[in-house]
Amino acid sequence: MKKVFVLDTNVLLHDPMAIFRFEDNDVVLPITIIEELDRFKKDTADTGRNARYVSRTLDELRRKGSLVQGIPLEQGGYLKVALCHRDTLLQLPAELEGDQGDNAILAVAMEYRHHHDLPVVLVSKDTNLRIKADALGLVAEDYETDKVNIDDLYTGTIEVMVPAATMSQLFSEGHLHLDTPLYPNQAVTLVDESNPAHTALAAVRGNSGKLLPLAKLPHAGVSRVQPRNREQRFAFELLLQDSIALVTLVGKAGTGKTLLAIAAGVQKVADERLYSRLLIARPIVPLGRDIGYLPGDLTEKLNPWMQPLYDNFDLIFGTQDLRGRPDHWRRGHEEMIDQGLLQIEPLTYIRGRSIPKQFLIVDEAQNLTPHEVKTILTRAGEGTKIVLTGDPDQIDNPYVDAASNGLTYVVERFKGEALAGHVTLTKGERSELAERSALLL
Repeated sequence: MKKVFVLDTNVLLHDPMAIFRFEDNDVVLPITIIEELDRFKKDTADTGRNARYVSRTLDELRRKGSLVQGIPLEQGGYLKVALCHRDTLLQLPAELEGDQGDNAILAVAMEYRHHHDLPVVLVSKDTNLRIKADALGLVAEDYETDKVNIDDLYTGTIEVMVPAATMSQLFSEGHLHLDTPLYPNQAVTLVDESNPAHTALAAVRGNSGKLLPLAKLPHAGVSRVQPRNREQRFAFELLLQDSIALVTLVGKAGTGKTLLAIAAGVQKVADERLYSRLLIARPIVPLGRDIGYLPGDLTEKLNPWMQPLYDNFDLIFGTQDLRGRPDHWRRGHEEMIDQGLLQIEPLTYIRGRSIPKQFLIVDEAQNLTPHEVKTILTRAGEGTKIVLTGDPDQIDNPYVDAASNGLTYVVERFKGEALAGHVTLTKGERSELAERSALLL
């Protein structure tokens, strides 16, 4: 049955194409949304860009007719901008008096419910607004077009019980075919049916369905980093495989996802010279517009947010006494920066660029929307490898959650692609104290 969807501003800031994603249903934008978009449009962050994009889209649509009366959309249904009448606001409970944005959106949804025969659904990513709508008897839903089921998120790994002879065949012939359905580049743990303690690690090669033993790592480790568990070993397999252009690593704090990505990037750039530069970027979500008010130049302003990356480089390189004097100690990654092999910058600076033949790591990718991740991935030039790392349970961006962020969205959408690979890291390796704290607190 056809419905009327009343949208909240945060839906459009999350996905600027949202008005076109409701099939043949009618989409209603309360007039207060236009005001809120106007306030956001000057932001330099992605919310500002999305606000400007929506404003331009509405401006193009209004040339086809009246937004108030309704403009037909290509997929069916109409787009309407609804005015909030004063008498409808007065019908709200005393606690919700006033024409603040949320109250005006609630009033529009209530008015449509009273004057239209079609079911009305309020769509918002604001939990409290959905609660208030429910209290008023309105049907309220989260925007779920780009949501994934976080409980069933693809892990990138699987265990398969096989006879001992099958495990021997993997190493004697160098490859193996299993009847078990497998995804491209999926990591596989073969378990001996007669002796479960006997296991072998392998990975699917692209979309061939062929299972190969894991490639041998350098004796000294990857940039002096040795994998400490099975998932970390699988992660290195994806990071060091040149045919895999996109790697996603998901895991809680302390599982080593950022360290593994940087170690692989250093080896590929500085040692093997397969990429021209290691480019590392992070979204500066907590910083927002306040960066201009912090003291110092850009590097000094960004240091608090980039410090976790520097800590990983210190673990890999240590420090170097370049002149044999204590007053000339420097952090090991600075030499890579001086040589043009390493660049660390805010994710905002990636937009609009073409990035050819680089090893790009996007850390804290769980704070990105699916639209923002798409923008980053489409920046990749020929020969570029992109690694997305993050923890869906630690999100600072108010417009995404564990099920709707760009990282988990990419994991699900790319799990069947031969050029992509994924591993979920589960075991913390930072320290015994850190691991026990994560479990107990």
